Amino acid sequence: MLDDAIARHAGHAEQLLKDLVAADSTVGREQAALEVLAAELEDLGLDVTRPEFRPETLTDGRAGVSPSFDDVAPRYQLLGSTPGTDRYHLLLNGHIDVVPVVAGATLWTHPPFTPTVRGRRLYGRGSGDMKGGFALGCLAIRAAREVAPGLFDRHRLGFLAVVEEECSGNGAFAACLDGVLADEVLLLEPTDLGVMLGGVGVLWLDVEVLGHAGHADVAHLVANPVELGMRIVDRLRAWCRDLSITETDQTLAGVDSPYNLNLGGLDAGDWNSSVPARATLRLRIGFPRGWTAEDAEKGVRAEIDALVVDDPAFAAPPMVRASGLRARGYYQDPGAPLVRDLVAAHLDAHGVEPELFSLGSTTDARTYVNDFGAVAACYGTRSYDIHGVDESVDLDSVVDGARTVGRLLLSRFGGDRE
Repeated sequence: MLDDAIARHAGHAEQLLKDLVAADSTVGREQAALEVLAAELEDLGLDVTRPEFRPETLTDGRAGVSPSFDDVAPRYQLLGSTPGTDRYHLLLNGHIDVVPVVAGATLWTHPPFTPTVRGRRLYGRGSGDMKGGFALGCLAIRAAREVAPGLFDRHRLGFLAVVEEECSGNGAFAACLDGVLADEVLLLEPTDLGVMLGGVGVLWLDVEVLGHAGHADVAHLVANPVELGMRIVDRLRAWCRDLSITETDQTLAGVDSPYNLNLGGLDAGDWNSSVPARATLRLRIGFPRGWTAEDAEKGVRAEIDALVVDDPAFAAPPMVRASGLRARGYYQDPGAPLVRDLVAAHLDAHGVEPELFSLGSTTDARTYVNDFGAVAACYGTRSYDIHGVDESVDLDSVVDGARTVGRLLLSRFGGDRE
């Protein structure tokens, strides 16, 4: 009965996903996509509120560094709730923000915010990470409520859509501070229909390197800050490789390179025939679960200092500043009832148990596990090329994932099914 209902409403979920992808929700522009989701949650019978999001009020040391925006309208998040005033029995979570695509937009087969279906995959920025998760969650709720109309009469369900998961984590953190919490949280991240239990620490830093500006005819005589910056990248990349050897973590046993350094951006130079005066490296650094962000930053600074001392080409010490995520690693005990029941729901739906794994990345699950004592796990679609060109989501996995989550809802909230 549940699977029949899911099949009946699968086309509706696909259209919701298309509408969500078509609404450009890069960081700072999330509100149009939130309104698409608001209409869907209201149609599902949920009470919708729009909690204000003001990152400047988050002075807690656990908060990340939010980007700065010019002329941005007031920002908010979205919360759908079944009626009542009790604490949520289960909270579904997803992030509406997607990563930028400006520099690579012309490389896409179709424009990144024009959802396009080829075969059984829907292409578009955010289709996999993670608007497919919203389609999956809404489909599961719609079908479960159809087969068990009184499903949420005794216990409350919340569905939270947050901002800034991709850059600071402050959306989920702010919602928790506002009391949007449950003992159990299911994050609908793209996990290839597996259960993601943990991730590494992640630190964003900007490193500004000064050089000796001048004409290109003296380029062989002066320090170019871009070239100096690449020496820093090489040094830190080797440091991260060493961490993979010295800081072992059995929960990451299947991850080849858990503590990656990524050079996500480089700003430098005014003119082809001029040596730049400065260069700014935008870095993302993975670090071990037992460390704090402060530990990781201290280690980065020590590596840069050691390099500068031994290299006279550096005219001045590079300036290092926090620029986004300051996220501790996390791990959810697989013995928790939520994980146990999610595995059982997947087994019932698909005949096999899902993979349990951790990754060399992070999600908002860390906030619930580390800072607010909740049980949190990720489960979602099969997705491809997330953060990359021609990002896509497997539409069948939206349906397949809804079959699992629908069963979880029925078991968690006491609904009968056939």
